[in-house]
Amino acid sequence: MSIRVITDDVARLVNFYEHVSGMPVRWSTPDFAELETPAGTLAIGSTRTVALFAAGSARAADNHTAIIEFLVDDADTEYERIRQFTTEFVNAPTTMPWGNRSLLFRDPDGNLVNFFTPVTPDSKAKFGR
Repeated sequence: MSIRVITDDVARLVNFYEHVSGMPVRWSTPDFAELETPAGTLAIGSTRTVALFAAGSARAADNHTAIIEFLVDDADTEYERIRQFTTEFVNAPTTMPWGNRSLLFRDPDGNLVNFFTPVTPDSKAKFGR
C-alpha cells in the first residue's frame, strides 16, 4: 500500500519524515520521493506532479481527513525524541479507547501524523505484539 502526500516543498517534508521516522527516503526525481516502511510506502510528491493526473485534483497542505499512522515501539519515548523536530503536537501520548497509546502531531504542511503503540492485550494481539 502507498499513500501520497502532495506538497509545495518536497525537500522540507522529506527532511521531516526522515527525522521523525528514522528511516531514509528514496528520491526518484526532485519532485517525488518515497519513505518505504514495513507496512507500506509514504510517497511525497510535488504539486507539479498533480497535472500529470488531472490539474487541480489535489492541493498541497489542504488535508483535513486523513491521518498518516506509524506503528512504533513506544509512543512515549517517541514523543520525547520528536520534540526535537516539531512543536506542532495535537496531543501528548494518550491511551485511546481501542487500546493504542497515540501521539498525534502535524507535519510541516499541517497533515496529521499518529505514532501509536498497542498497549492492551486485544490491540497487541491485533498488531502481533
